Amino acid sequence: MNKTVKIILGIVVLILLVFVLKYFKDANSKDVVDYKVDEPFYTSINTKAVATGKLNPEEEIELKPQISGIVDKILVEEGDIVKKGDLIAKIRVVPNEQSLVSAKSRISSSKLSYDNAKTLYDRNKTLFEKGVISQQDFENSALSFNQAKESLTQAQNDYQIIKRGSISGGSSANTNIVAQIPGTILEIPVREGDQVIQSNNFNAGTTIATIADMSLMIFEGKVDEAEVGKLEEGKEIKVLLGAINDKEFPAKLTFVAPKGIEENGAVQFTIKADVNVEVSTNIRAGYSANAEIDIESKDSVLAIKEALLQYNRITEKPFVEIQKEDGKFEKSNVTLGLSDGINVEITEGVKEGDKIKVWNKASKDNEDEEDND
Repeated sequence: MNKTVKIILGIVVLILLVFVLKYFKDANSKDVVDYKVDEPFYTSINTKAVATGKLNPEEEIELKPQISGIVDKILVEEGDIVKKGDLIAKIRVVPNEQSLVSAKSRISSSKLSYDNAKTLYDRNKTLFEKGVISQQDFENSALSFNQAKESLTQAQNDYQIIKRGSISGGSSANTNIVAQIPGTILEIPVREGDQVIQSNNFNAGTTIATIADMSLMIFEGKVDEAEVGKLEEGKEIKVLLGAINDKEFPAKLTFVAPKGIEENGAVQFTIKADVNVEVSTNIRAGYSANAEIDIESKDSVLAIKEALLQYNRITEKPFVEIQKEDGKFEKSNVTLGLSDGINVEITEGVKEGDKIKVWNKASKDNEDEEDND
């Protein structure tokens, strides 16, 4: 019995010894990983700020009526090119009945005064020619006659304005909506038959049409507060349109807002830039656009891929692992310079020819072994 127990215990010890040896072998094999390496290189690094926004006309105005009424006729369509003074639309006045009756009454009253003054004038003229009355009496009757004539004319004009909105109906009439600048008709938000309200001190009025000069375009966008301090007015930038991917438009920065606006937890600053648009390019107002602004650039600097950097968990300082002659890796603290998000300039800690550990990617042979396991 004792002999059997000894044999069983020996077998158990042997099995345990095999597992222990296998564990240490596997542990040692996992510690030795054949990492890939990369070398520093010389390159040019440019940092850019990107602003998102839209392309809008520099001059854009809204045409509003000077009198309330009904849109009688629209003479243009959206997209038409017009000159200053071109007729855009006509307004038909819908007169107030009470005002119209009152105007008619004033005409009748003025007509009675006019007829009476004319009768007195004709009579005094005959008497003056015969020498019966003095010249002063005749001049007084002439003055009364002229005043009555002017009052009648004014009453008739008031009636025409209330009824039709204008006296002559010519190009200067209040019922005519004309273009105030040369440009393109961007929008006509009303239709024939729509009621419109005049622009006054208490109401902005109904917009009849929107006109813009499409030859003068500006970019309006926003940049983050971390980049706005590096921008200067007059700086040359590039504008890329979402609708025209294969073309860049040169522009000049003309405005940087002195005050930011908080949006989604980040402070944004508005910028504006004059965009040079070729005549042959078909540009439409409201195109979404991105502006690329060069912030800083350096030529022929020693750089590495930013993915090679590691950071100390306590000090948060960057370092890389450099391969020595025996194949082992040694940590080396580095000082960083300019970065474009892909490559980063190294000012200290790495020299040309160093082999830097690609810490997040092992060699192909090691990857194959892990896959087989």
